[in-house]
Amino acid sequence: MSGSVLLECDGPLARVTLSHQGRFNAMSRAMWRALKVVFDDLQSRTEVRAVLVCGQGGHFCAGGDISEYPAFRFDEAGLRDFHEQDVWGGLSAMLACDLPLFAQIEGNCMGAGVEIASCCDIRLAGQGARFGAPIARLGFPMAPREAQLVAREVGLATAREMLLEAAVLDASEMRQRGFLQAVWPDAEVAGQALARALQATQLAPQAARLNKQTLRRLASQPLPPDLLADAYRYADSAEHREGVGAFMAKRKPAF
Repeated sequence: MSGSVLLECDGPLARVTLSHQGRFNAMSRAMWRALKVVFDDLQSRTEVRAVLVCGQGGHFCAGGDISEYPAFRFDEAGLRDFHEQDVWGGLSAMLACDLPLFAQIEGNCMGAGVEIASCCDIRLAGQGARFGAPIARLGFPMAPREAQLVAREVGLATAREMLLEAAVLDASEMRQRGFLQAVWPDAEVAGQALARALQATQLAPQAARLNKQTLRRLASQPLPPDLLADAYRYADSAEHREGVGAFMAKRKPAF
């Protein structure tokens, strides 16, 4: 079971659900590709006015599906393809979507989860949600496009804590830092997020799309070409292999 990205449309509201049973909705390669398909589809749906993005089973997304990593991460070309095609394909489709995107965040929101949440316009969380990108424990950095996205949305100071200290922050802290627009008790977040998304469907749809296009242009900033060219040369490094291998073996890495 490689997980799935489910799309349900109910009139003007669409719901996108990340689903990977037993892995806290960790993103597999198949799920990244499905995310792109879903949001490319939503972009063309004139009847939809808002999208609610959530995870199944009380968690948003715990990161990437690390069980897949040994198959491609230690080869530079394979690693580049994963990040530039699969991951960025899904994230860029979300960013290009002209519909208002609401994130309903519960439980784990780590790594890939933070990246997906960063693509959403309105981020709403339960008090028990936890945020971070502790990939330093796995021996690899965040890919440049993904790091640019996360740093822009969580703020540079918070990005430094997440990436350099493997910090995990709670919902109230992320609310204070401006990443979240609202935090509610866990039992209330689903209903509150649905209400906010439904409220958005009552607003002028053309204005929403034009605002999304304007905001996207304001946020655009190209990355230096040499940064992308060199980004995946660490693929076959001993540190990278040790970090992933230790996680798979459920032991502490020896860096």
